[in-house]
Amino acid sequence: MKKRIQQARRRSAFTLIEVLVALAIFALAAVVLGATYVNLLRTHAALRERDGSGDDIQWARDLLLVEPDRQAAERGGDIVLPDGRAASWRATIEPTEVSDLFQVTLELDAPPPGGGGDLIKSRATLRLLRPTWSTPAERTELRRKAEQRLKRAREELP
Repeated sequence: MKKRIQQARRRSAFTLIEVLVALAIFALAAVVLGATYVNLLRTHAALRERDGSGDDIQWARDLLLVEPDRQAAERGGDIVLPDGRAASWRATIEPTEVSDLFQVTLELDAPPPGGGGDLIKSRATLRLLRPTWSTPAERTELRRKAEQRLKRAREELP
């Protein structure tokens, strides 16, 4: 009977190696969770410091992308941003050497988040393929010039 009790006690206890392995796993988990927590705190701090102007211009970009008329896009307009601030946008549209492809400079003037202060001026440059912004005469002229460039390039080949 005494032997059985001693064997039962030996089986129910942890060995030193098992305890050390468990501590090592716990230490690794603590390091990973600690690093994740610090990263989360840094992200929150960075978001608080960010002015949000990059997000603001995305709203103006969305309005530009749905505008079918070139003159209306160049005039721009007013927009109410998600946080209630009123902003104004405008676009400078320049044709490229490719028909229906335009280089667009989008500008947005918006008050800073939280109000007060000078307007934040944001700018983005885009290339947009917009057939509704070009006239048939422009399209025909650009295609004629492209054909001439291709013809000259073929002639220069050995």
